[in-house]
Amino acid sequence: MNPRAPGPAAAGDAALVAAYLEHVCVQRRLAERTVSLYADALQRLGQHVQDAGVDVRRVQSAHVRQWVARMHAAGRNPRGIALILSAWRGFYTWLARHGHLDHNPVQGVRAPKAGKPLPKALGVDDAVRLAGHALGDDDPALEARDRCITELLYGCGLRIGELVGLDAVPGPQARGWIDLDAAEAHVLGKGSKRRSVPVGAAALRALQDWLALRSAWQRTDPALFIGARGQRLTPQHIRLRLRRRSGLAGLAAPVHPHMLRHSYASHLLQSSGDLRAVQELLGHASISTTQVYTRLDFQHLARVYDAAHPRAQAKGSPGPAADPAPADRPDAD
Repeated sequence: MNPRAPGPAAAGDAALVAAYLEHVCVQRRLAERTVSLYADALQRLGQHVQDAGVDVRRVQSAHVRQWVARMHAAGRNPRGIALILSAWRGFYTWLARHGHLDHNPVQGVRAPKAGKPLPKALGVDDAVRLAGHALGDDDPALEARDRCITELLYGCGLRIGELVGLDAVPGPQARGWIDLDAAEAHVLGKGSKRRSVPVGAAALRALQDWLALRSAWQRTDPALFIGARGQRLTPQHIRLRLRRRSGLAGLAAPVHPHMLRHSYASHLLQSSGDLRAVQELLGHASISTTQVYTRLDFQHLARVYDAAHPRAQAKGSPGPAADPAPADRPDAD
């Protein structure tokens, strides 16, 4: 008998995992990508459980710590391990709530410490160049759509899920829409929380241009952003289009949708200094999530200081371009 062959216990574990994933998808209404990441993490848990020869409901904290150590030794990023542990922790919390076990073996187990990288944001000039770049060889409707997508991501700070959820007109089933008269975008964010954000003049013009051409592709899908076949665009399609656009615009690195959200937040904070307002516009539940952009802002100020202040230069390095004193000139006597 193959010891790795799934037996009754493994089949029971798989049923529990499937029920939990249905719970987070239907009842908690987590984003499709989040559910996919949870599914991958729980598949990994199933492999560990099978290798250890234990039932998923008999896992102990010692097992979890051992598996974390193995993942870390194999080179997995600490942030990736933290995500896996989060999925496992939620699964075991759900099992305990439904009477399948009396403790959570993941509780108290932490991922290895990781540095906190700053979110990647574009400079103002690069963001404006990307938004305003015209792809002359594209279909006019395609160009208008992609420019509108870029303007809304950068001009409103929308998440990719919020963007693809927009409908062309408001309605009882609409997850989000844009009120042209009020210049406001109404979106469904994380945790099924609704918020409204202002839409700038450039984004409104881009939206009007796109709506004027959208009817040529429209079939029955109410989505604001559709493809040539009239179907709602997927997040992956938008990522690919934005990556292409950033390359053609001559940006040094490929741009992804969340980078434009980071740019939106960073540039707003640099100009206004109002952290609470930026928190509301981004839809962050906690101010601590928004505070990361103060670090970005400080880095910008530090670069200005290093480039401009005469006492910022490292010892022995040339200072700012100023006229040398007469005695320091090469032709001085």
